[in-house]
Amino acid sequence: MLIGVPREIKNHEYRVGITPAGVRLLAGSGHQLRVESRAGERIGYSDDDYRAAGALVVAGAAEVYDCPLVVKVKEPQAAEFPLLKKRQVLFCFLHLAPDPALTQALLDAQVTGIAYETVTDSRGALPLLTPMSEVAGRLSIQAGATALQLASGGSGVLLGGVPGVAPARVAVIGAGTVGTQAARMALGLGADVTLVDINLERLRQLDDLFGPRLKTRYSEPAAIEEVARESDLVIGSVLIPGKRAPKLLTRKTVKTMGPGSVIVDVAIDQGGCAETSRPTTHSEPTYVEEGVVHYCVTNMPAAAARTATQALANATLPFVRMLAEKGAKQALQGHAGLRNGLNVCLGRVTEAHVAEDLGYDYLPPEEAAASLM
Repeated sequence: MLIGVPREIKNHEYRVGITPAGVRLLAGSGHQLRVESRAGERIGYSDDDYRAAGALVVAGAAEVYDCPLVVKVKEPQAAEFPLLKKRQVLFCFLHLAPDPALTQALLDAQVTGIAYETVTDSRGALPLLTPMSEVAGRLSIQAGATALQLASGGSGVLLGGVPGVAPARVAVIGAGTVGTQAARMALGLGADVTLVDINLERLRQLDDLFGPRLKTRYSEPAAIEEVARESDLVIGSVLIPGKRAPKLLTRKTVKTMGPGSVIVDVAIDQGGCAETSRPTTHSEPTYVEEGVVHYCVTNMPAAAARTATQALANATLPFVRMLAEKGAKQALQGHAGLRNGLNVCLGRVTEAHVAEDLGYDYLPPEEAAASLM
């Protein structure tokens, strides 16, 4: 199969869909790859590295988007919409529920869009989202610590404190992969950490894992209001796969937080879990709303793009091989987890939460896969 790998154009997005090592493996199996020039340049993968691995390096995105399978990292940007082709398979993060314009563009183009964030494994876990959640969870504490600095508009609280001075109070809302990694990093820096989740069994697991250093609270509105009000840094790490994030941090709650306190909303890809959150970029990562510094960058892992690319490629490559070797129809019909990643197909929405949140008719992915050639 002919596989295209474009250079990402989202703000400060330096990840790349396939590494030279992945190209070598795919080319060795008889597939052809077109990689846009400079796709991996900023993270140490030169055009020569891709050529040596067996790829054809092309000058522009148009040649990449002529391929029947396009593998990238982030969702297509508006400038890329005209390049999309009917029946093309697009394999990347999509995050459609909070983005009606992108959803409509994919439907109009009649692509087959398989979203990394809703692909599942045999246990129902999210193998392609997990590595980026691990990166984002760890980065959230670094970003929060920086935002707390006075020069960033924060309250001037040091996350770990010093002898004789209390550490910062950190609340993590959501005990999934992001929340667990955020708690781990914050505890490692000496912060006073409270983790909030609705799953008591998960809270028990993390209590056993981290011991008494970690405080846990059952997630209900009064508890969220209390821990947010008392915290210097709040990490929003709520996820319902495919669906817009619930607004657990109301504007009223944000108003009760101290001046210069910080919210890092890692859920912003799915619309954010704070009513005061709106998407930001790595160029302008923060803004102040209700006296609180908000960090809401929609591609957080790009800040550590080399690590993130390697982690993501490790997870996605087996699925890329499956799509390349079997074709979309056979791959989707034969692998239920990959089929769960099918969000749009030939002008129809095939992810139930996306259809519900954006008001589209829903076509089950099994039916959509059967309609492919």
